[in-house]
Amino acid sequence: MFGNTSSEITNAIELLKRDHDDVDTLFSQYEDSKETNDDDAKEMLVTQICDALTVHAQVEEEIFYPAARRALDGDEGKDLLDEAAVEHQTLKDLIARLEAAPTDDPLYDAGVKVLSEYVKHHVKEEENELFPKVKSSQMDLEAIGRQLADRKAELMARGARQGRRSANGQQRGSRQSAARGDR
Repeated sequence: MFGNTSSEITNAIELLKRDHDDVDTLFSQYEDSKETNDDDAKEMLVTQICDALTVHAQVEEEIFYPAARRALDGDEGKDLLDEAAVEHQTLKDLIARLEAAPTDDPLYDAGVKVLSEYVKHHVKEEENELFPKVKSSQMDLEAIGRQLADRKAELMARGARQGRRSANGQQRGSRQSAARGDR
């Protein structure tokens, strides 16, 4: 699934598209899990979604977007890259809200749905507008792809968000227990 950072994919665009597909699969699994009303399964999937999106956004912001700015002439991709930066910030805000909310919050499923729709919009713009421009540029997609894969592996190995996830999980669990009357 998302954790695949093997050397089999070294093209930057292919690697980013694989991430897009993987997170789309996670959102589909979340939709399926809603029918079972299993809060633990929902929380696990949201954690995977948030982790995947956080790592993906970080490697795009650190490596891919700067390389795309250098590779694209002048204003050719500037607007798309500026929009992507703003969209990433909105995604981070949505992720933070989901991480802070208990799964039994009446707006939890709606929050995941909004995040899913927002990600789909972002992915569509990247894949249909930005990626074609980058493909026709002089960017070395193999070299950038290797950098993306290496950085992604590093972030995942370090558990880039593990400490924050643990703290949020404890907060989330205690709020859920309090809401149910457990002590």
